[in-house]
Amino acid sequence: MLKTVARSLRYKFALAVLAATFVSLAVAGMGLAFYELQSYKQNVVSDLLTQAEILGRATGPALAFDDHKSAKENLSLLESRPQIRAAAIYNARGNLVAQYSGNGMTPEPEIPKLPEVDGVLLRDDAFTVFKRILENNEIVGTVYMSVDYELTKRLKSYAGILASVFGLSLLVAAGMSAWLQAALTKPILAVTNVARQVMEEKNFSLRVQKTTQDEVGYLVDAFNDMLSEVGRRAEALEAVNQALEQEAQERQRADQDVRLLNAELEHRVSQRTVQLETANQELESFSYSVSHDLRAPLRWIVGFSEALIEDHGASLDEEARRKIQIIQNEGRRMGVLIDDLLAFSRLGRKALTVAQVEMNALVGATWSGLKEREDFSKVQLHIGAMPIIRGDRVLLGQVWTNLLSNALKFSAQRDDPRIEIGAVSDEQDHIFFVRDNGAGFNPKYKAKLFGVFQRLHDATEFPGTGVGLALVQRIVSRHGGRVWADGSVGEGATFYFALPKEAPDGAV
Repeated sequence: MLKTVARSLRYKFALAVLAATFVSLAVAGMGLAFYELQSYKQNVVSDLLTQAEILGRATGPALAFDDHKSAKENLSLLESRPQIRAAAIYNARGNLVAQYSGNGMTPEPEIPKLPEVDGVLLRDDAFTVFKRILENNEIVGTVYMSVDYELTKRLKSYAGILASVFGLSLLVAAGMSAWLQAALTKPILAVTNVARQVMEEKNFSLRVQKTTQDEVGYLVDAFNDMLSEVGRRAEALEAVNQALEQEAQERQRADQDVRLLNAELEHRVSQRTVQLETANQELESFSYSVSHDLRAPLRWIVGFSEALIEDHGASLDEEARRKIQIIQNEGRRMGVLIDDLLAFSRLGRKALTVAQVEMNALVGATWSGLKEREDFSKVQLHIGAMPIIRGDRVLLGQVWTNLLSNALKFSAQRDDPRIEIGAVSDEQDHIFFVRDNGAGFNPKYKAKLFGVFQRLHDATEFPGTGVGLALVQRIVSRHGGRVWADGSVGEGATFYFALPKEAPDGAV
């Protein structure tokens, strides 16, 4: 791998140097070639015009005297200029009086029969010039001259020179590249070698020897510092890995202990479940016994007291009849108390039937049912808008029955009894309330309101068993809600219950 890296670096470095040299020489060579060709062209044209001017002045007097022989002699002097392909002299009337063809020209160049306008033209790789001959400011004839424009030959000559220069320059550049490679790539290859050893041996104590004080030396220092930092971090990481491994083992032991504990807890829960099921069965048996064994004596007590009044009421005095009436009332109250107690005990075992419940419709139906039992025509009832919730319609109907009965009972002694029913909502709950202007209660005892058989008023003043509000709290709790109350003595009371907006099925 090291040889591959070295070969790659050297190849790239040499290629970069040679490419830079070649491009520089190519640009310079093309510039010089362009300049030289332009100069060559200008020189050819200038020399051609000068020769035509000299030939015209030398031939002017001969043309003025129609001395054609002298004109031909003047043309023969052009033999010393081999680059001149052809020449001709025309008289003032445009007739050809003398002509010249370069030695060895094959085929012989064609000479125009008539002179053209003055000027220089490039035709068939040759420059041609027509120049009027003046003598005493009069046109006495015209000089025609054609000279080779050796562009291709010139280009080949320059190409050969440039090729030689390119070859020599590239050889020099290759030598300099080899020298520079030894000076520049050696430290880099040393870094590469140490990096390879570190990767293979995982030995972060290796270091690269610094041999220069330039950027490469700075790179060596940075690489050595990096190795030191990586070595420290590797040691720290190894320590952390060991700590994590130890922690993993401890967690594995802890998980095993938790599994054992869970198994033991599951065993205990199963035992407690069996005990609870047994207790529920015993409670069912007790409830049946209470319903059967207590109701029968009560029925006998109430029945015989009624028979005693009917059969022997005339022979009894007023005090005896009063006491028998007390026996009847207390027996009936005892029956109601037994019914409420059984209803409270059965509520925790009854499964909820969850559905959408329109609270306004449920309150209206509850109020209609209460009015069938007693006349509440003087009660001012106000029912506000209430939301639709999810819950057990039967049990929620019992909540409204107990709360409305409670409000009616404690506001019945008012001349203008008023009951207000409504609801408000927040982000999580729908909050319902029943407000009356009845007897109210002492706020310091409101913690006892929802306890079983807890009463804040005398039974002779406001009848009841003290189970109704406990049923309300239990039903609302099973729906995932809560209940509370506010009030003061003689100023009425407000009972609240809150139900969650998203009560989960089966958990409410």
